[in-house]
Amino acid sequence: MDIAIDSAASLPSEKRLNLFERYLTLWVGLCMVAGVAIGKLLPGLVNSLRSLELGTASQVNVPMAILIWLMIVPMMMKVDFASVRNVGKRPKGLAVTLLVNWLVKPFSMAFLAWLFFRHLFSAWIGPNEADQYIAGAIILAAAPCTAMVFVWSYLTDGDPAYTLVQVSVNDLIMLLLFAPLVGFLVSGASSLTVPWPVLFYSVACFIVIPLAIGTALRIWFIRRRGQRWLEESLLPRFAPVTITALLATLVLIFAFQADNITGRSFHVALIAVPILLQVYFNSSLAYGLMKFLHVPYAIAAPGALIGASNFFELAVATAIALYGPGSGAALATVVGVLVEVPVMLSVCAICNRTRHWFPREEAA
Repeated sequence: MDIAIDSAASLPSEKRLNLFERYLTLWVGLCMVAGVAIGKLLPGLVNSLRSLELGTASQVNVPMAILIWLMIVPMMMKVDFASVRNVGKRPKGLAVTLLVNWLVKPFSMAFLAWLFFRHLFSAWIGPNEADQYIAGAIILAAAPCTAMVFVWSYLTDGDPAYTLVQVSVNDLIMLLLFAPLVGFLVSGASSLTVPWPVLFYSVACFIVIPLAIGTALRIWFIRRRGQRWLEESLLPRFAPVTITALLATLVLIFAFQADNITGRSFHVALIAVPILLQVYFNSSLAYGLMKFLHVPYAIAAPGALIGASNFFELAVATAIALYGPGSGAALATVVGVLVEVPVMLSVCAICNRTRHWFPREEAA
């Protein structure tokens, strides 16, 4: 076991993200440049795309909704809810994950956003903008990560079976708690009115329906071709579609916000500050609790990463549905995408360097 532990320290350096995941921040930056350029050079086209809504004043942009579905449905096909039956095995790691994700993370983000945007950054951010950024930050923090967690778990030698249990349970809880948390915290931390019908509609549109479709497709494909074919052959084919949809969504968002971004480019850096702080705070809290409870490293590392990362696709969709694609709330969620990969890679590096803090028991 000592030899295995010692040699394991070198494994993360041999693991690599794919081209898209490794340079996600670069792609987001390029999408920002492309979107702003389109918004400035082709305002007529942008206004036409912006006007395509699902009903009058629904705030749900049709092109955006289509692109987000192309992102979320393949993602939901990866989640195996049958794994929830294993929830009673090694419960301490899951308990810490749920505690941080649902009782700490949304509330700590609401406090940090309120503190920075309302007070510390008040010299540069007006009250109306502060309300929008607070709302966007809360929406971002209220949605635990789903897809990218498997990448972070892989890079830290996490237990893939236990990571799947954590993600599956979080997705089920998200069906019930996402809308109430967002509504309660946005109303409490800002002066914005939360359109509850639109919020519940966005949950149904961007969580319930794609989750149901993804789960049904997963069951159907497994019955016809087997789980191995689904996960090793079919799902990888969706990767280019998902990536293209994500990048196209970001281009549209930045095109819709071209005037705001060029007039408030400094705000992007300001928005990143509380988001960065909450990532490191929540990951440290989860990791520290795992160590205190003597949870094995292969469970502790993914648990800390789930508590830090965000389901940014859902956050962007919800912010757009509630306040529009040109809103400050949408901009705040996109800043979360911009900082996601470099920050999470740094958390992965910290986990890999501190694995000796944990019991020697590794993944089952």
